[in-house]
Amino acid sequence: MITRKRFINQLIAAAAGTSLLGLKAKESWTAPKQPLTFDFHCHPGLFVTKGTPRYAGDAAVLKTVTTMNSSRLSGAFVSLVADMPLIAIGPTGVSVSHTYAAGEGWREYQRQLGLFKELFKSTDVRVSTKAADLEKYASQDKVAAYLGCEGGDMLEGNVDRVDEMYKDGVRSIQLVHYVPNDLGDLQTAAAVHNGLSFFGKDVVGRMNKLGIVVDVAHASFKTTKDVADVTTKPIILSHSALALEPDRPIAQRAISADHARVVAGTGGVIGMWPSGFFKNFDEFVDGTLRMIEVAGADHVGLGTDMDGNFKPVMESYSQLAAWGEALRAKGLSEEETWKVLGGNALRVLKAVL
Repeated sequence: MITRKRFINQLIAAAAGTSLLGLKAKESWTAPKQPLTFDFHCHPGLFVTKGTPRYAGDAAVLKTVTTMNSSRLSGAFVSLVADMPLIAIGPTGVSVSHTYAAGEGWREYQRQLGLFKELFKSTDVRVSTKAADLEKYASQDKVAAYLGCEGGDMLEGNVDRVDEMYKDGVRSIQLVHYVPNDLGDLQTAAAVHNGLSFFGKDVVGRMNKLGIVVDVAHASFKTTKDVADVTTKPIILSHSALALEPDRPIAQRAISADHARVVAGTGGVIGMWPSGFFKNFDEFVDGTLRMIEVAGADHVGLGTDMDGNFKPVMESYSQLAAWGEALRAKGLSEEETWKVLGGNALRVLKAVL
């Protein structure tokens, strides 16, 4: 059995460029200066729901942030939810209740942005905008929080709003979520654009130019392929898993092997999603290994959807070490494990930001 201490020692050895046998790591991959872990998608304490009956209180935010730091999570995309007031969560999944009137989406974005700034200035995170921040704050055992936004509904056909979001500190935009918008088609709704729309292409181009990570989670295969065709930078699919039986919970949110390879083909990363799609934590580990077999160890990471996930099989960041230990125990090398835990995220941040 691989203990947590031994696992961390293995990561440190990989970071130094050597294996446990003293062999030099592959020259094609430059290890970060120290062990890193990264979450491509999370909602600590579901902070965007503050002011609604769904909000569990500021203590819930503090609890998750405290666990981030105590579990040595190096960094994360902490996500706003563009269509949050438009969706309802029921026992069978998410449903769309209505659509925004003109201007409402932008006002909701600004409201949530204010919550982010208010809550996180009083918690033990380091709000970050540069790739270098990931290693800088990890050395202080403080999580680097990069601001993301789940859904592009707030843009309302105005590509210049991407510039405003960049100035606000946003460093990742997930193009679509649950409510159909004018950027592209979703996995969970009928197609209306035949993939990425003309406006969506303009938005991807502007994000590439500014240095904002394009996230294709929730996007249809055709939309993802169209994004891959026009992007000049690596993209991410922040939280998903490879499809299994079609009758599994939230099976629509899983992706095919071809879908995963499209993301990998841009140099990007798929964040493994420890949701109720999996029966238990062990199956999530096996799902991670399946994704690595399909997309390659250079293109897999973690996207917990923490505090906003459906019946999660990873309920706390305290399980990070167990995930890495299980991957090693099932045959993943220390270098590959290191990439999946955080090395791949650092590479993408350096390429885009």
